[in-house]
Amino acid sequence: MQSTETIAEVITRLGISSLNPMQESAVAAILSQKEVLLLSATGSGKTLAFLLPVMQQLKPEEKRVQCLVLTPSRELAIQIEQVWKKMGTGYKVSCCYGGHDMPTEIQNLAEPPALLIGTPGRIADHIKRATFSREALTILVLDEFDKSLALGFEEEMSYIFSSLPKLDKKILVSATAAVAIPAFAAVAEDMTVLDYISEQPETAALELKLVISEEKDKVDRLVQLLSFISSEPALIFCNHRDAVERTASLLKEKGIECASFHGGMEQMQREQTLIQFRNGSVRFLVATDLAARGLDIPEIKHVIHYHLPSTESEFTHRNGRTARMDATGTAYLLMHREEPMPYYIRQKPEELAVPQLGALPKPAEWVTIYINGGKKDKLNKVDIVGFFTQKGRLEKDEIGLIIVKDRNAFVAVKKHKVKTLLPLVQNEKIKGTKYKIVVAR
Repeated sequence: MQSTETIAEVITRLGISSLNPMQESAVAAILSQKEVLLLSATGSGKTLAFLLPVMQQLKPEEKRVQCLVLTPSRELAIQIEQVWKKMGTGYKVSCCYGGHDMPTEIQNLAEPPALLIGTPGRIADHIKRATFSREALTILVLDEFDKSLALGFEEEMSYIFSSLPKLDKKILVSATAAVAIPAFAAVAEDMTVLDYISEQPETAALELKLVISEEKDKVDRLVQLLSFISSEPALIFCNHRDAVERTASLLKEKGIECASFHGGMEQMQREQTLIQFRNGSVRFLVATDLAARGLDIPEIKHVIHYHLPSTESEFTHRNGRTARMDATGTAYLLMHREEPMPYYIRQKPEELAVPQLGALPKPAEWVTIYINGGKKDKLNKVDIVGFFTQKGRLEKDEIGLIIVKDRNAFVAVKKHKVKTLLPLVQNEKIKGTKYKIVVAR
């Protein structure tokens, strides 16, 4: 017996008029074939492409884990979980990753989800602890599996494969062309390959621009470039964590508001930073390649390579954060005049004349407010808007993006209203309960 929910019903619920050609091919292949390799660019809708056929193959009467999705990062795991919840399938989902509270995860697995999503290290740990049964687990999805291997998860992934005795379907997903499939996956030579990367030329919607710095320390030139970009959001890529912290600190010293994002940060801090970037409280995000894949950051028009990556693959993934779908975007190569052009830049980009002097970008007009209550406390966006307009005396256009998670919520509020808002709501209750309401850090 398969899921009674139809794909048409789910895409209608998601507000999508139709699937794109890649998604249609992926759904058909995953439903009919035992082994599928899906190659498609970042931002093309791969998550939905494999979740829809997975949903169709789950059995309502089965009360054990039926499908496992492995991802290289916590952020990607959380994003897949959010897509599944929006689909409204009625099947339980759980998410497991390093940095998350293990006792909470074990408790969640006591009532097994149909879909389990996680990072290789944490899932391997759960298998060793025997926190969930693998007897009904027949479907395995490896999302961005090349990135998982690059991060050193090969041993854990191999162990997971060897621990799934009833595995019947393997779905491998990547945004990298000509990717090597690891031997432990034990796929057949005639596995179905859907290549939507090699077949497509590079999008003309992405412009490459060269910005030359006369100084080897390029931070002053970065300030000038951000002043030129002005108030539009930008992702600034560095190659290492310490470089991210140093660059962000120097930008702040020079009067430019920004935030850092890298794997050395606590998970909650990373989540809050992404939320602030999405809702406009932070315009400039200085990041490692952790921000190059799998993050829900819509409509970024500017990607800045403060440090150029060592591989063409990472260069492509970074640039994939902009010019997504039918949008346009620009990737800037910030280079010292004597710095050699990387091998993967076949043609020297046009040099951009950035003014030496210019007004610094204006500070963000939004601030993020944190509420220590969420979906599990029966709070929703309507409750929060009503509370902030009635008790906080805000107009609706003074409230921006609202993100409600299981145990907390984040609300973008116009910066000039925060000082008056907080005293008004400190002692008030939302639906009969008093919550901590503060500016998010």
